[in-house]
Amino acid sequence: MSGSGVSRRDFLQIVGLGGTTIALAGCGNTSIESGAELVESYVAPENFVVPGVGVYYASTCTQCASACGIMGRVREGRILKLEGNPESAISGGKICGLGQSAVQQHYSPDRLTTPMIRENGVLVSATWDKAMSLLEATLAPADRKGRRVCLTGPTSGHQQILLRNLVEAGGATDHVVYDALSTAVEASVNRKLFGVDQPVGLIEKAGLVLSFGNDFLGAGDSPVAAARQYARFRRATPRGVLVQIEPKMTLTGANADRWVVIAPGTEGVFALGLARELLQRKNYTGNLSAALIAAVEPYDHAEVSRITGVPGGLIPRLAGMLWERAPSLVLAGRYPQGHAHGSRNTAAIGLLNVILQNQGKTLLRAAELPFPQMAPTIGNFKSLADLNTAMAAGECRSLLIHGTNPVYSAPDFLQFGANLEKVPFKAAWVTELDETAMHCDLVLPLLSPLEDFGTHVAGNQFDGTEISIQQPLMEKLYPQTRSFGDVVLDLLKKAKPEGYKAFPDYYAYLKTAVIAAKPAFASAVPDEEFWENTLSAGVLHRAAPLLPLPAVELNAQLFQQPAPNGGDPKYPFTLIPAVSPSMRDGRPANLAWLQESPDPLTTVVWDSWAELHPSTAKALQISEGDVLIIESAHGLIRVKAYLMPGIHPGSVAVPVGQGHDSYGRYATHVGVNPLKMLDPIFDQETGELAIYATRVAITKTDQNERISKDEGATNLQQDRKLVATLAADRVDLSKETKFVIR
Repeated sequence: MSGSGVSRRDFLQIVGLGGTTIALAGCGNTSIESGAELVESYVAPENFVVPGVGVYYASTCTQCASACGIMGRVREGRILKLEGNPESAISGGKICGLGQSAVQQHYSPDRLTTPMIRENGVLVSATWDKAMSLLEATLAPADRKGRRVCLTGPTSGHQQILLRNLVEAGGATDHVVYDALSTAVEASVNRKLFGVDQPVGLIEKAGLVLSFGNDFLGAGDSPVAAARQYARFRRATPRGVLVQIEPKMTLTGANADRWVVIAPGTEGVFALGLARELLQRKNYTGNLSAALIAAVEPYDHAEVSRITGVPGGLIPRLAGMLWERAPSLVLAGRYPQGHAHGSRNTAAIGLLNVILQNQGKTLLRAAELPFPQMAPTIGNFKSLADLNTAMAAGECRSLLIHGTNPVYSAPDFLQFGANLEKVPFKAAWVTELDETAMHCDLVLPLLSPLEDFGTHVAGNQFDGTEISIQQPLMEKLYPQTRSFGDVVLDLLKKAKPEGYKAFPDYYAYLKTAVIAAKPAFASAVPDEEFWENTLSAGVLHRAAPLLPLPAVELNAQLFQQPAPNGGDPKYPFTLIPAVSPSMRDGRPANLAWLQESPDPLTTVVWDSWAELHPSTAKALQISEGDVLIIESAHGLIRVKAYLMPGIHPGSVAVPVGQGHDSYGRYATHVGVNPLKMLDPIFDQETGELAIYATRVAITKTDQNERISKDEGATNLQQDRKLVATLAADRVDLSKETKFVIR
């Protein structure tokens, strides 16, 4: 709000709500309950509610870890729609479909509304008093044997601080962060190459972006922020060029100027072949060690083409474009990381940025966060595997779970669900019962993200540093739901009363913490005004320049590629668990809006499918809709075939996110879950699960079922040649091509 010092109600009376929407700080404007069949009109409505007039409140989207700023349109006390917050440097006033679906999560008919306790093997409703007494029992003296673990998804902000404080206060022994789609391999490689976990890649500053499977426009780290950069990249003079190299086409690949298919796991070989070509150019002025130059010498055009399946002639053409369109930017995505040599693949790709001298131009270090304890912690698989081993050995006494569903996403070879049963006490915080919650002894009903307070910090900060503020957009729908922050704060009050007794609730804690941070944002306004301004803006932004990357000595062993093997003839295909922009790791599968949203490349809805190259399908006599059995050494799935030219012929892709056993009416028993059948193959450097290294066999059954697709009109060009098409192998990207409609 403004600095006038008037209360919110006085301010609304002064401006008169003259028929337009306005932005306000604050929350909780009504006690209307969603989910009730009868919604009664106000008898004596609050004087700041004007029927038919919307009010906008700033908050933060929590549908992924991007921490995009949002504005919620509230009318007569109900949240109706979300838009991007123009004050946010991350979202810039934009929002993606996944973010829009948060409204449906808020109003979901399957939301958990009361605590549930397991009695006689069944979860039954309980009171919060009984639930808290069980939780507080986990704070038993530390001299009792067994780990007491907080298991969460990726965290940041004050929620992360509270969890760390709980560990330090003795309320838990450790905090394990798990992410089924972890980028921990890339973070480890970045530390070795560039000295930081996540360098900032400035797409808009590059003349050419070479992406190895990085789906920055679709299921990347921050697709809204990346899309804004990409728009400026395309509008530049000369226009930026995108080349995408990957085994299965992503949404970003579909937008590329040149899409190149590559054999899964050979991205590092191609990168070293390109490195060799760049190092041999006369205009190369770098000072790489002789050992490193010698390490890339064996990767000539013929050898690279033999291993990767990419035409050898592309290497010199692409090398020339990288020099001509300098500065460039080379990105690594999930595909190269997901193999036993994933770290070496990723390091070879990163080496290209070093050779091209992109550091300090398109690749920099984020500005220093004034409060590093709020910085995001990325999840990884190895920590979950270590926890699973401890559970199997009976070494885990209690488990508190929030923001993750490992019973669903962990592969079957872990037997995570069975080992979870060996933990004496398990509690989960959820908005809807999922597979992991169904294994727990205590399940606590969370507020929806649109009813809760919080702070969030994105990992990818392109413009200074920003703390995103989450606040309720309306009063909570169900009286028995609570904030995760409130419950953790209650546990801290029991574990360390003197330190937390001053905070009656999470709101008070958060407000105190944000006001205490005021000096870092060079604000001289009174504390209350600073708090109101922060809520109104939805962000705390600190202008600061991006920083140069520290110099790191490179070791040739980081990039060495393994000798290719012939594979197991019993399992001739590589399984690609494809990550979609809407389904991600499966957490959004309970939202009907997203189930109904067509996959951007296949238009499939409400189902899973297996993507096969047409040549592969022809060899196996497979047609669209044929039901296939896809089998690995550790499991199998039955799924319908979809013919797709944008995939390597030796691969089969099945999207991640479907195949839930228990997750509300819209997700349960819809599609299949390819993560369950993964083989126990791990990155040799980090121990992370190699999710793209599983080999499978494909068997055609005698069944054929129609695939549900939303393809829209079938004659979009109205029998006129409005759009010309040209085969990719006929395009010369070294020359500027112009298409003219006649």
